[in-house]
Amino acid sequence: MNSTKNTKPVSMPTSIPTPYYLLDEAAIVANMQIIARLCELSGAKALLALKCFATWGVFDVMQPYLHGTTSSSLNEVRLGYETFGNNSADKNDEGNGKDKKETHAYSVAYSADEIDEVLSYADKIIFNSISQLNAFKDQAGAKNIPVGLRLNPKTSNSSFIIADPARPFSRLGEHDKDKIAAVLADITGVMIHNNCENDSFEAFSDSLTDIEDRFGDVLAQLEWVSLGGGIHFIAPDYPLEKLAMRLKDFSEKYDVQVYLEPGEASIHGAGSLVTTVLDTMHNGKNLAVVDASIEAHMLDLLIYRESAPIAAINEALIDIVPADMAKTVDISDNTIIYGRSCLAGDIFGEYALPNHLQVGDKIAFGNAAGYTMVKKNWFNGVNMPAIVIRRLDGSIDVQREFDYQDYKASLS
Repeated sequence: MNSTKNTKPVSMPTSIPTPYYLLDEAAIVANMQIIARLCELSGAKALLALKCFATWGVFDVMQPYLHGTTSSSLNEVRLGYETFGNNSADKNDEGNGKDKKETHAYSVAYSADEIDEVLSYADKIIFNSISQLNAFKDQAGAKNIPVGLRLNPKTSNSSFIIADPARPFSRLGEHDKDKIAAVLADITGVMIHNNCENDSFEAFSDSLTDIEDRFGDVLAQLEWVSLGGGIHFIAPDYPLEKLAMRLKDFSEKYDVQVYLEPGEASIHGAGSLVTTVLDTMHNGKNLAVVDASIEAHMLDLLIYRESAPIAAINEALIDIVPADMAKTVDISDNTIIYGRSCLAGDIFGEYALPNHLQVGDKIAFGNAAGYTMVKKNWFNGVNMPAIVIRRLDGSIDVQREFDYQDYKASLS
């Protein structure tokens, strides 16, 4: 999802046709430095969660700071192996292994016809259930791939039921300690992912204490523990040193290597969706329609009923937080910005703007890197945003553009 907190405004090149995603390498590196500092202080290793962000055109600036990638499918683990792992696509290439990054594989469920290929890319594989573990552990063992199991503590820090791994009747991991203990001989580690946009150190620490109290004897028999992602430790006021010490103490207590899986934390505030106003109207409030769509290009805004912050209008760098639409019914001067799809609720947000928008105005919506490009789609045949990168030296690269042939090819 796309948190609206701590959005960093990013200026936009105006000569590139909209819509486009604009990634800023300098902002990415700033996040990377925080992650690297956390790893240095704690001894933890950080893996990029490709489910959130997989735009490999900026991996070169991320690789020096991260220990590898983690995935949720065959395609993601292959992408991590080929584009982040410092591996050749040719698995027999003697160059493989130089400055090698870890490539972790996880999936809610693997199929029998893909597991061998998954294992050919993975340095570790994490199974979601004991039944999947039993089905495929021998194949992993034959390739000397360390095996893990997802542990579901049935508690979480999540404000969204749709993203809550501990929701009632959850399929995400095993919760029965006796059943987990019975397969300890088959695994070397566990993955526990039970945070979602959690910006509270105290909540994280308390949750980890609860896990220790209930599963401590299991943890003591492992070699590694992944604590997943969803920890918003890059916030300016987050007590990073406290988190580092908590992780270090945990690691030393159980003699395990701790892994973190930052997704949103890796690219928060480092991307925007640049659009153009196509039309303006008035219907009780000022309305504007831009040449992009939340359903097609920032899908999490729709899923989580959130709004996008505005990072820039034309040449002006600004930081406009969207209004709470439930509380602004009577504020007629506000502007609601709509997407161009046919969905009635295709709304980027409602804003108190300094001036009325005009046709042709450029609007950059902030924090548009995470869970956007990995979810973009061709709904209504709306133009797919290009992927544009501002490099560390300030130069602009149009990394990828999409056209009608891409739309047509996606359908048959």
